[in-house]
Amino acid sequence: MPQSTRICACRTATALLATGPPGDFPLGVWVTDFRRHYNTGQLGAERAAQLEKLGMVWSSFDAGFEEGLIAAGAWAAEHEVGLAAPVESTHGEYPVGRWLKNQRAAARRAVELKQCRAAGLPEPAGGATPLSDERRQALDEIDPGWCPNWGIDWQRLFRHAWNHIKSGDALPGKADPSGANGEDWGKWAAAQRAGFAKLSTTQQRMLTSVLGISAASAKRTRAEMWSQNLTAARQYRDREGHLEVPRSHTERINGEVVRLGAWVSQQRVKASKLTPQRVQELSDLGMRWVLIEEPTSSLGIRFATSAVVLGPGVADQARSGAWPGTRRRPGGTSSRG
Repeated sequence: MPQSTRICACRTATALLATGPPGDFPLGVWVTDFRRHYNTGQLGAERAAQLEKLGMVWSSFDAGFEEGLIAAGAWAAEHEVGLAAPVESTHGEYPVGRWLKNQRAAARRAVELKQCRAAGLPEPAGGATPLSDERRQALDEIDPGWCPNWGIDWQRLFRHAWNHIKSGDALPGKADPSGANGEDWGKWAAAQRAGFAKLSTTQQRMLTSVLGISAASAKRTRAEMWSQNLTAARQYRDREGHLEVPRSHTERINGEVVRLGAWVSQQRVKASKLTPQRVQELSDLGMRWVLIEEPTSSLGIRFATSAVVLGPGVADQARSGAWPGTRRRPGGTSSRG
């Protein structure tokens, strides 16, 4: 017998002991008889009023809902995530998670039936018993978001993350498995940014307005990356008058830091693999494709010690002085010019 039914039966038995059944008569059967007589109109008005005053629930179905509602409310108060309980959750011995899952199915069934009726379509057969407006309101009073249009696991994690922020802690910017409630909030937040476009409009608004999470920047294509680096190279050349960029140098383009020195150096190394158009774009900025390091010896003799190695064809052009940004020095070596 459900707990609420037992309580009701005990109260009823106590109040009506003088007119009730013998002491050895099962209280559950007695309450069931009262309900049957009431539903068939055979229970007197005075007796019905006495039972209602004591909190008698005339429908066992209603009694089961009341019991579940009480357990769900207690679970919500304890866990601080509303009614976003995992399916396996319990409060005492009561299966709160399973009960809430059934209520969500009943709520969606009610919405489905209303939509069919509004559209003049036949109601689909089968499915859960639709949830009444009164019962939905009772659940809404505990947690307005108890029946989301997305998975309940997402709803629970969102509420945990919200509690994390309300406690004064920011969501980490990277994976951190030591987060509160055993969750890796950095990993979860990164997953929301990466999958932002796949979320519903309501979920996106919740993440943005409550948690400050928005879509991750789209990954640039190679063409876009080339364009940004070329813009940085042009900016450097216009300011400095040349493109001899120190390897550690960076430029800022539209608020972003571009590692221009490393990029220019990389283009020299892979010059033979660049398209003619890209070679020309850099050459137009004054790119020197072959660099010769010429330290002075103790005797004052200057000599070439190293050069960037270019691929077949490109190296030949550089040695002959035909490659853009090089010229030949007496003796057959290329110099900066």
